[in-house]
Amino acid sequence: MSSDGRIAPSTLSVKDLPWQIHWDKDKCTLCGHCTAVCPVHAIELGVYRKRVVKTSVGLKETPSNVYQVYHGIRQKTDPAYSCVGCAMCNLVCPNDCIMPYRSDEADKLRYHINRGGQPRRRGGRRNVPGGILDQIKFIRISMLTDPALDAGRHEFELRTLLGRILPPEENLKLVREEGWIPPVREIYPLIIGAMSFGAVSPNMWEGLQMGVAYLNEELGMPVCVSTGEGGCPPRLLRSRFLKYVILQIASGYFGWDEIIRDIPEIKEDPCAIEIKYGQGAKPGDGGLLMWHKVDKLIAAIRGVPPGVSLPSPPTHQTKYSIEESVAKMIQSMCMAWGFRVPVYPKISGTTTALAVLNNLTRNPYAAGLAIDGEDGGTGAAYNVSMNHMGHPIASNIRDCYLNLVKVGKQNEIPLFAGGGVGKSGNLAANAAALIMLGASGVQVGKYIMQAAAGCLGSESDRCNICNIGLCPKGITSQDPRLYRRLDPELVAERVVDVFLSFDTELKKIMAPLGRSTSLPIGMSDAIGINDKAAAERLEIRYVV
Repeated sequence: MSSDGRIAPSTLSVKDLPWQIHWDKDKCTLCGHCTAVCPVHAIELGVYRKRVVKTSVGLKETPSNVYQVYHGIRQKTDPAYSCVGCAMCNLVCPNDCIMPYRSDEADKLRYHINRGGQPRRRGGRRNVPGGILDQIKFIRISMLTDPALDAGRHEFELRTLLGRILPPEENLKLVREEGWIPPVREIYPLIIGAMSFGAVSPNMWEGLQMGVAYLNEELGMPVCVSTGEGGCPPRLLRSRFLKYVILQIASGYFGWDEIIRDIPEIKEDPCAIEIKYGQGAKPGDGGLLMWHKVDKLIAAIRGVPPGVSLPSPPTHQTKYSIEESVAKMIQSMCMAWGFRVPVYPKISGTTTALAVLNNLTRNPYAAGLAIDGEDGGTGAAYNVSMNHMGHPIASNIRDCYLNLVKVGKQNEIPLFAGGGVGKSGNLAANAAALIMLGASGVQVGKYIMQAAAGCLGSESDRCNICNIGLCPKGITSQDPRLYRRLDPELVAERVVDVFLSFDTELKKIMAPLGRSTSLPIGMSDAIGINDKAAAERLEIRYVV
């Protein structure tokens, strides 16, 4: 309501909001913890006036009205401060007297979040539950001819290759003509996908790096992590831990001036270079780091002024076409690192993925192709992009693999799948399904944030305010008051837990196949689905 008492078009009641905050007056001690911790300032201290009717004994006197004033918690109804349901207020309340509850009707806030003529931007990912990956079953169980393995006692080689695997005659030709063969890395099939230093907080970034280093050096699991767009802190660039890192370069080239300058000081080559052309959550869009998160440190690493939004172009602006871009970018990055580091592109899931792949088959410098499906997460995207654009990853990765089979190059160019892997919590099952559809490995991002740092975002649009730097857990915030809530050592411990449990579950799926020395890449006879149309589309068994 406006200051002069008129009701504005965007005036809402608490009933209209997607989350309603319930407060128990009798339990509350007015400590102020809840109002202090709320990331969107959805609640405030309120002053209430209560009428108390007093009567005399025997009703000899006329009843009188007495008004009492007391303080309590009030929920704001301004759409700019609507509750996001994170429940941080409940986490810090010493008396358990406050809790947000989802509204029992379709909220009207969705019609009022575009004030100022700007569509809504939010973090998180596509809010559609379930998917094809969760419907796929593993149906091939070895009995006598291919003995099944004991998943708990047998030794498994859960490794995949990142790099171009050319036939011996082509390798020999390259050695004779150029004195070079494509570099190849042996890595773990589960990759921590691109989350930039800027998109996530310093504590989250540090926790990821510590967890990956422990997995490599103490447990012998060659896990790697992508930096995302935005450069890399100099301390990591000059450390020996860079060999576990995939450096990503995107259309904004943020932070790459610093990386190129540091090449003479770098002690270890990175695991790989990933050239990002698109991401599944917002295909056709460049990256976006909103000004809320561009503090002095992020600005210094990215080479920009602090406090400005950092959108990336939708394409690499110096190149005319995707064919030219892929060829020139891959070759220039190979040259920058002395042809010692695998270089590959990352694209969003699309019907044009086959055109990019066919271009890569003719380029011996291309180390692989990463495809990000429509369910991929992001730190900031328009709702219309996240909910209505993109291509499912299962069919896209299957099309690309079958195309490689037709040209006889399925063992040469590795495919890496991402976008909604583990969306329903079934990380190992989703990853195994994609591997059997043709992927050499999978990339995960949001799952790691949910499992390792306790992200509160959900598919029902709970929280999902990664874009404005007000993450209540401090995962995607650059505000010290927020990110200090996150202990990087505990994040590292949880990263290790996630990979150990994934390792166990993937072995449980592989053991009945009788496979131990290699991943079942493209082993589509081992999977089936009870959806006839999906079975025909993916060219796998239809089972009911």
